[in-house]
Amino acid sequence: MKKIVVVGGGASGLLAAGQAALSGADVLLLEKMKKPGNKILISGKGRCNITNDSDVHNHLSHFNRSGRFLHQAFARFFVPHLMEFFTENGLQLKTERGNRVFPANGKAQDVLHTLLRWLQQTGAKVECSKAVTGLHIEDDRVIGVFCGNQQIAADAVILATGGASYPATGSSGDGYNMARNAGHTIVPVRPALVPLVVKNHLQSLAGLDLRNTGVRVFVNGKRKKVEFGDLSFTRSGIGGPVILTLSKFVIEQLDKNRQVSVALDLKPALDDHKLDARLQRDFSTRHTEELQSVLRGLLPKQIIPLCLEQTGLSSTMLAGTISAKERTILKDWLKNVSFEISGYRSVREAIATAGGIKVKEVNPNTMESLLVQGLYVTGELLDIDADTGGYNLQAAFSTGWLAGRSAATSS
Repeated sequence: MKKIVVVGGGASGLLAAGQAALSGADVLLLEKMKKPGNKILISGKGRCNITNDSDVHNHLSHFNRSGRFLHQAFARFFVPHLMEFFTENGLQLKTERGNRVFPANGKAQDVLHTLLRWLQQTGAKVECSKAVTGLHIEDDRVIGVFCGNQQIAADAVILATGGASYPATGSSGDGYNMARNAGHTIVPVRPALVPLVVKNHLQSLAGLDLRNTGVRVFVNGKRKKVEFGDLSFTRSGIGGPVILTLSKFVIEQLDKNRQVSVALDLKPALDDHKLDARLQRDFSTRHTEELQSVLRGLLPKQIIPLCLEQTGLSSTMLAGTISAKERTILKDWLKNVSFEISGYRSVREAIATAGGIKVKEVNPNTMESLLVQGLYVTGELLDIDADTGGYNLQAAFSTGWLAGRSAATSS
């Protein structure tokens, strides 16, 4: 019986271990943390956005240039297979806005429980608090791993250690060093989905969530990107799904020393004419109320002080006394509140990492290294990253499934 060691108990490692075991291999999964699947538990703010219920073309359009590498993995194990896998193993799913698929009860814990229960049924063995420190390679073939002072023999090794984001979950970049020592090229690792730092950010906005917000990115004064979605203010700047989607582009521009700013449209459903009509109506019907009171019908209370400060309007002026010029100033602010971006949070806080093992050095049909026989790599270790929306987890599950099946069945 073929012996396979899987290094890492995240999404791709769990799928890889289970599939290898179902394919007839003797499988040992080694996880350096006390429990596997820690990153699954925090994904999607604890809800776990498992995948995106859309076609292959849509998925690949959300990945970086290396995304085409995933064609074969997606052809073998894709969204319908993954959703069927979970439902057959007792986890009910629901699809939300943007085709994002979550567990029906919104608990990432149940996703992990489902995976671990299934893994136990496959016969794969799991050992936690076991940190792999290196690969044992002879004559360009992997023959095992080093785990502390212990050497564990294997016919194949699946590296599924994850990227370098959220190191507290165990995803601390160990696999990059192991792959590099095996001869692989590592595309520089950097944050892919990460909050942005705003110059002169107001701490008072921290914790404020904005729904259905229009976001425009300006580079050296020219509009370059437009997105729409939910946004959150953090202690140092802005985050949330729409910002995470834009963050990789913003990071690329900042790293080229370009000036980047973000303009928010707080009323994207209303064009200038309709918004002006709304303001006129509100100011007319509530003409005896102070502006700060009227604004509570337009904005979250937390952001009203910023609005008054940047527009120069008095909080106590009566709505009925606001001039057409002042109304235009307010309208323009609502459609174009701007923040200068001064930086971004570290890779340790990124939801996903860009960079990793160069995909040209991996067989897309099997996930086996083209440099070291018997070595397979999966998930975020590869130089593939995507927008938010379930795409990255689908890639992890797909590459893990393919690596497990391939490692067990290869001659």
